[in-house]
Amino acid sequence: MIKVRNHAIPPWTWSFLAAVVVLVLTYIVSGRGGSQTITLAFTVAPYLVLVGLGQMLVMSAGPGNIDVSVAKVFSLGGLIAIAVGDVTGSWILGLGAAVGAGFAMASISVIAILYVRIPPIVATLATSLIASAISLTLAKGFQGSPDPMLKGFLNWAPLGIPAFAIMVLLFTLLVSVFLKRTIWGSQMLAVGQARRAAEYAGVNAKKTMVFVYLTCGVLAALAGALRASFSAPNVELGNDYLLDSIAVVVIGGTLMTGGRAVPAGVWGGALFFILLDGLLNLIGWSYAGQNVLKGFLVLAVLFLASGAPILGQRASPDPAKDEDVAEPEVKPLS
Repeated sequence: MIKVRNHAIPPWTWSFLAAVVVLVLTYIVSGRGGSQTITLAFTVAPYLVLVGLGQMLVMSAGPGNIDVSVAKVFSLGGLIAIAVGDVTGSWILGLGAAVGAGFAMASISVIAILYVRIPPIVATLATSLIASAISLTLAKGFQGSPDPMLKGFLNWAPLGIPAFAIMVLLFTLLVSVFLKRTIWGSQMLAVGQARRAAEYAGVNAKKTMVFVYLTCGVLAALAGALRASFSAPNVELGNDYLLDSIAVVVIGGTLMTGGRAVPAGVWGGALFFILLDGLLNLIGWSYAGQNVLKGFLVLAVLFLASGAPILGQRASPDPAKDEDVAEPEVKPLS
């Protein structure tokens, strides 16, 4: 956390501040009220939040840990959920099948990382190729459609706030409590800070790695199943969720080196990205121009989150020691 005049600024602050700035700009450009924009953002953001929370757990488990299979697992979960739900007539069984597929894909990554000792980015890339191949096979002649009841719930927004967004928000709070108040959460963060030291303290690092990767795979597949039910299944449905899921985690304050997870920041980062996409589409920028602007904005948010000099960040934990304290003069021996 950054300290400004003895007041600690939470690491997720900058992501929400950036989202507010983009919301104001959207209102200025469109000239309309912001309630519709907020409702749209909270309708789309929960799917990115679910994927981001899984990615957050993986990245907080230590340097080098990342799951690049989330995009293809996302698409696969959507196809399987709609296909199984269409055959069985039960959207619950469809979601269960999608979760099972995510678990199976993540298990491949876990085996490759822990037992074959393949680097995480390579292992999850291989899993991504497997998930993509299965998705392409399922997509041939695919004619399934989302369940009307589930689709109606995902579109339900009482008082302008989507009910699904509230459910994901409650789940985010549970993840935060898990990380801060449980032994498992503390052990996971300890592995991310210093794996060898955690193992010396009796923490089973392998179990932690299994947990975070399986959770990430399950959440990615579940998010894909729900997103496909909200719109329509597609082999390219999750393509935008790979880089976005990494970006929202980092912007939200989670350390890429591991040891610190910020669930609230995932929400801030997701809202920032969703609102930014809406603003750029409203302006009519080209796709290349949008990427350039998004890159600069992301760098700006990361700059503030890491401690901008204009904020007067102080290196000493005790501000009283910084005032009127001179360095002792060291004289050479004669």
